[in-house]
Amino acid sequence: MARELGNFVLAQLERNPLFISAVLPNKVYPPMFNRYGAGMHFGTHVDGSVRMFPSSPQKLRTDLSATLFLAAPEAYDGGELVVESDFGLQSAKLAAGDLLVYSSTMRHRVDAVTRGERLASVFWVQSLVRDDAQRAQLFELDRTIQRLTQTGADADSLVRLTAHYHGLLKNWSEI
Repeated sequence: MARELGNFVLAQLERNPLFISAVLPNKVYPPMFNRYGAGMHFGTHVDGSVRMFPSSPQKLRTDLSATLFLAAPEAYDGGELVVESDFGLQSAKLAAGDLLVYSSTMRHRVDAVTRGERLASVFWVQSLVRDDAQRAQLFELDRTIQRLTQTGADADSLVRLTAHYHGLLKNWSEI
C-alpha cells in the first residue's frame, strides 16, 4: 500500500510545474509515510547527505527534503515542522496536500503532537542543480519568464531571457 501511495505522490509531482521549476529534480527518493500520535515528536536534526535506494545499490545525494502534509491542520494540535534558516525559525503546519520543500542541510524538527494524529509523507530530492543559491536564481528566472509570457511581453526578449535560463541550467546541471 505504501509503495502504491508513494507512486501516486511521485506521479502528481511530475505533473506539477511549480515543483519542477523550484526543485529541478534529477532523482526522487521513494516517499515514506509517518504518523505521529499524541506525545510523538522528532528532535532537531539535519538529514543525511546520501541515501541508498531501497533494495538497490543506487545512491541519492539529498539536496532537498520534502514534507507532504496529509492530515488537515485542525485534525491535530502541535506537530509543527520547524525549519531553521538564516532568517530564524520557520514553523509550518500546512493544509492536507500541501508540500514544503527545504534544503536538506537545514536543521529541522517536528514538534510534539498534543492531540490527534499528524500524517505526512517525507522524501528527498537530488536536484539537477546542487547549489541552493543557483537553484533559487533559476527558479526566480523561470517564474519571471512565465509571468512575462502570460502578460504578452515582447517575444524576442522572452526568447533571449529563456536562452539565458537554459544556458545557466546547462552550466550548473550535474548530469
